[in-house]
Amino acid sequence: MFSFTGLLRSFFAAVLLGLFCAGVAQAQKWVKLAQFPEPSEEVAGVAAGGKLYVFGGLGSEWTPKGLVFEYDPATDKWTKKNPMALPAHHFALTELNGKIYVMGGFVRPPSGPTAWVPINNAWEYNPESDTWKALAPVPTKRGSPVAATVNGKIYVIGGASTHPGSKEIGVLPVRPHRSVDTNEVYDPATNTWQTRSTMPTARNHAAIGVVNNKIYVIGGRVGAAFMLVPASTTDIVEEYDPAADQWGALKRSMPTPRSAVSWGTYKGRIYVAGGEMRNANLWGAFRSVEAYDPATNSWSILPPIPIPRHGHAGDILGNRLHIVSGDVQSLGGSKPPGIQIEANMHDALELPDK
Repeated sequence: MFSFTGLLRSFFAAVLLGLFCAGVAQAQKWVKLAQFPEPSEEVAGVAAGGKLYVFGGLGSEWTPKGLVFEYDPATDKWTKKNPMALPAHHFALTELNGKIYVMGGFVRPPSGPTAWVPINNAWEYNPESDTWKALAPVPTKRGSPVAATVNGKIYVIGGASTHPGSKEIGVLPVRPHRSVDTNEVYDPATNTWQTRSTMPTARNHAAIGVVNNKIYVIGGRVGAAFMLVPASTTDIVEEYDPAADQWGALKRSMPTPRSAVSWGTYKGRIYVAGGEMRNANLWGAFRSVEAYDPATNSWSILPPIPIPRHGHAGDILGNRLHIVSGDVQSLGGSKPPGIQIEANMHDALELPDK
């Protein structure tokens, strides 16, 4: 039976809960830090040795910049380091024992029309000596994969490449190409690779995190690698157990489907920030920051990035999620939005301990 009093109680309870949540959100604020010296889209970040390293960048006509910058939170300063041994874009990054590993990516073709040429190069960067070392190549050429470290080994998952049997050396917006489900693991101790169980959902431009020695691949793009053609963003979250070489059941979907995000893991939660999407009606970037907790298979919403962007660098230093540079882009119609600016912004959000 309908109860007006009960309805009022529910209404006021919801209001009080909303005010409480708003208060919690307001307690977490973004702070502005030292601006990134060379603003660029398609940069990637990783934390190592208590510092943040930003790699990559994409110039005109899809020319890789090969940037390497080090950020020291103690001094709030950026330092330019030796450039990438092979300038590329849309590569995978991960850290192990203070070293940074750069896997795959895209480069320009040696001649002819500009395109994204998938590569299989693998590199180890030593921040202490500021030096690069070539490693055994990734078995499968691909760009825009993700990488994660578990028990001393590096897993390189997903990405995009040309179709098998294609005579084209590169990936073009208006030509057929494909997302891949490839999962390959690198052992730094032996400098060797092995093929592992393929990811259930082939995709590129995803996020990745490790909690309790399990890998979680989050969101990304299915089908095309480009937003210049209709490419579908996804909210899928898939769990991989390296010890069993098995993929588990689908997890709770990400609240905001998107790709070209930045991410980091802290206190058992994987934080996903920014990103972009496109469908028949909208095209643009997000301010969204959402955290996945594998223990409860649930998502939480955090204060949004001050400015929407994609193709930015990010990771976690201490208890702060850092977001660096990228492409600022507002939501617009089905055509590219008018506002697209390579940002020099560097923002950080203090994360909850629980």
